[in-house]
Amino acid sequence: MTRIAGGSGTSSRPDRHRRARSGDAAGVDRTLWTRVGGIQGAPLDLLTARIGRRHYAPHTHDEYAIGVTVDGLETMLYRGERIYSAAGSVVVVELGEAHTGGPARPEGFAYLCLYPGAELLGAATTAEPGPVPVEPHFADPIIDDPRLGEALRLAHRALRLGEDPLEGESRLLGVLGALVQRHAASGPKAVPGHRRAEAGRIARKVATRLSDELVAPPTLAEVAADLELSRYQLLRVFRDAMGMPPYAWLAQHRVARARALLDVGLRPAEAATLVGFADQAHLTRWFRRVLGVTPGAYRNSVQDGMTRRPAS
Repeated sequence: MTRIAGGSGTSSRPDRHRRARSGDAAGVDRTLWTRVGGIQGAPLDLLTARIGRRHYAPHTHDEYAIGVTVDGLETMLYRGERIYSAAGSVVVVELGEAHTGGPARPEGFAYLCLYPGAELLGAATTAEPGPVPVEPHFADPIIDDPRLGEALRLAHRALRLGEDPLEGESRLLGVLGALVQRHAASGPKAVPGHRRAEAGRIARKVATRLSDELVAPPTLAEVAADLELSRYQLLRVFRDAMGMPPYAWLAQHRVARARALLDVGLRPAEAATLVGFADQAHLTRWFRRVLGVTPGAYRNSVQDGMTRRPAS
């Protein structure tokens, strides 16, 4: 599951929403991004999309991506497998999990998605105040639960329209609670074996270095030499652990950093320079590949800020 696209619009409740629209010249890809304020004291991002040709580059989210396919057939690479989501299916991508996304058939597909953080997902299943439980784990990303899919569609619609904030938040928490209760695994993810743990340790070291040297990153040979690995070994280990090669991880990390800068009002050209892209065009290409939106359209959708309701 992925996010947004280019262009901009304004909701009927500008204090609660900021939106961005997009469509290609032929009208094949159409997407609507909505940011809703005041959900458990934090904003929540929503996506409405019809995708005809676009295939998203491998990327991760800092939040869960929870969506429902409403038409057509989507295909994704997720946890090393190619999976498919048909109309009515609920799709759950866990935070930090690399994935792609695109149409499985020429006629494309349509879906709705929302992006709750782990705290919001935990709050939806916690009856008493206090620490949020461990992040829910979903062993199967494709969930065949038509009732849940319809409930997700209605919650998404209520939140997007913003006509009754109480209804939107109530529907959202009901959907998230049902999702966890019916489909989350009873325990955390299985502990990886020694080999996978070592690969993860190496990949985290590489990712940390790339993040620390964002504007002028080291070469693959430099990183490999420092870790006493060949370039081939480094590529294989990193890809196995992160689901993408280092250059793609760095690009999507730069996009995430640029997005944060756009959120606080910087222009795309400024953000591009600060996160290490060659220029604004370079940022735009990766922004669209990872998020499906131009940085200018994204900035227009959020730059006016939001007036948040008090936390529930």
